[in-house]
Amino acid sequence: MAEKVISAPFTDEIITSLRSGDKVFINGVIYTGRDAAHKRLAELLEEGKELPVDLRGQAMYYVGPAPAKPGQAIGSCGPTTSYRMDAYTPALLQYGLKVMLGKGARNEAVKEAMKKYKAVYLAVVGGAAALLAQCVTKAEIVAYEDLGPEAIYRLEVENLPAIVINDCYGGDLYEEGRQQWAVNK
Repeated sequence: MAEKVISAPFTDEIITSLRSGDKVFINGVIYTGRDAAHKRLAELLEEGKELPVDLRGQAMYYVGPAPAKPGQAIGSCGPTTSYRMDAYTPALLQYGLKVMLGKGARNEAVKEAMKKYKAVYLAVVGGAAALLAQCVTKAEIVAYEDLGPEAIYRLEVENLPAIVINDCYGGDLYEEGRQQWAVNK
């Protein structure tokens, strides 16, 4: 398990260098989005229309940030449960999304799509939303402002910590942990 610094655009070279269990620090631009935004994005793709944000080679952080306090770029911004995006994720991966950040496990269809389209899923530590906000240096809404905290934000981040859960080879840190526990119990 390695420790790496990565930033967008996330090329196939970057994605194929990551393995489940690697610790990463993300710098640069990432985007946010939750259920409602994902539903709209998936509908646009199904209709063959352009997305309001070009997500090819980009990262999507599953978060609904709190409003920023004076002097802050953003309020608390902890990860939301990722499986709620699973129904829409394979289409976004086919489109070119490369990195997803959230918490919790993904379904088999998403795992297969990550292998097929060379993408990774990263876990961000839950319960540390205020600390994670300190990694955000700039935040702006770029689409779906009517969705409030579920709008798509463009975030500039410095050293946002995450762990690779699913790599593009089928590696799954959660499954590996369960197997190790079963052997050691």
